[in-house]
Amino acid sequence: MPSGLDTPQGAAELAESLLPPLGNRWLHTQAVAARAREASPAVSEEDRDLLVAAAWLHDIGYAPELKQTGFHPLDGARHLETLGAPARLVRLVAHHSGAVYEAEQRGLTEELALYEREDSPVLDALIYADMTTGPAGQSFDFDRRIDEILVRYEVGSEVHNAISKARPYLGAAVERTRARLAGDQPM
Repeated sequence: MPSGLDTPQGAAELAESLLPPLGNRWLHTQAVAARAREASPAVSEEDRDLLVAAAWLHDIGYAPELKQTGFHPLDGARHLETLGAPARLVRLVAHHSGAVYEAEQRGLTEELALYEREDSPVLDALIYADMTTGPAGQSFDFDRRIDEILVRYEVGSEVHNAISKARPYLGAAVERTRARLAGDQPM
């Protein structure tokens, strides 16, 4: 087990032990971590490493060996919990990018609710990093990223429905992060 899962290095080591066989998912994860580093001035100095660590780990629940529910935020959070990761990191992974909307679609609201969602600049910046990075690591603006997800997932699917409902929430998080980066909003 990598040490310091709430550090960028420890989180990157764990992600690299699970995600490279998933191809584009690994490219996406690396780019989300890089985007989180770029966005780190939007959070307090003491939260910057946590933000980048959460970015490295946000999609580990896609690793086939971690699949329990098939809902990657929950499966990733549960795995991190078994490794003794800090609770805040576990909660950020569980709630990245509007996970509550997809949990509702999948009938997993109660399971996800075991992990309290923090409404914070850190969660906003994690959403920003994920929602401005394409599936193979491309740099996308928010609307292009959302549209890409909606095209990739069939109309009526859990992901399509969830992203459609989550769009205003996700967009607001991206805008708050942009404002913080510009110095227009307090951390």
